[in-house]
Amino acid sequence: MADGQWYHPEWLDRVRALAAGELTPARPRPAATVMLLRDTPAAGPEVHMLRRRTSMPFAGGAYAYPGGGVDPRDDDRDVRWAGPPRSAWAARLGLDESAAQAMVCAAVRETYEEAGVLLAGPSPDTVVGDTTGDDWEADREALVARELSFAEFLDRRGLVLRSDLLGAWARWITPEFEPRRYDTCFFVAALPEGQRTRDVSTEADRTVWLRPAAAAARYDRGELGMMPPTIATLRQLAPYATAAAALAAAPGRDLTPVVAEARLEDGELVLVWPGHDEFTQHIGTGGAA
Repeated sequence: MADGQWYHPEWLDRVRALAAGELTPARPRPAATVMLLRDTPAAGPEVHMLRRRTSMPFAGGAYAYPGGGVDPRDDDRDVRWAGPPRSAWAARLGLDESAAQAMVCAAVRETYEEAGVLLAGPSPDTVVGDTTGDDWEADREALVARELSFAEFLDRRGLVLRSDLLGAWARWITPEFEPRRYDTCFFVAALPEGQRTRDVSTEADRTVWLRPAAAAARYDRGELGMMPPTIATLRQLAPYATAAAALAAAPGRDLTPVVAEARLEDGELVLVWPGHDEFTQHIGTGGAA
């Protein structure tokens, strides 16, 4: 391929099975991912990215943002909460209040689990300045192992989740032919002052900070592999000169879900992402073209 668009070699067979009625689409699992930004002195903000381990069953080797599936306990009403009320998030995300809280909570929790960055503070107008140290790491590992819920973690630390530090940016749903499907909300956030990212994700083998435009250019040259949602959101972030400017733009973003469509034409698989023509793929028996 000329660019870095990631695709699975089994897609062709799966689409054929779906078209023949031999494959029942999996139900998408709600998930959240966060485009964490930090300002630089002159060149605009950078975004934090992870390279997924090649052994991962979904998007192995692709660059992505910190994120993951919603934990069943993320909708716990005991979660300490600050920022827009759950009703406002429900209206913004097009979900009921319970699902909206779970999505926001998952975004904050996964960012902490995978990058060591915590969008929470002792009060509704403060944010934690340092999340390093053995005690913090023990709590983070307990969250990853699901031995501790996020509500329990916040309560133990005397913290409130800062939902106002997030901006909803986009929503993408994994194609029907994928065995692992996700209904993913993409959020944008700024790296809190005093905090730093850490390479702690067990699902990644590398972490980087890159300017969105530079990362997109490397994708175009085939140097960085990415799924369509990742490169699409990178291109959307490129025009913003600061993290604050990107956050300010988030409320105006269209959150209509983007879902890939697939069809077979003369034995060739054609993949189309509505509204994103650059991702159209024609995949024959030899792979993508």
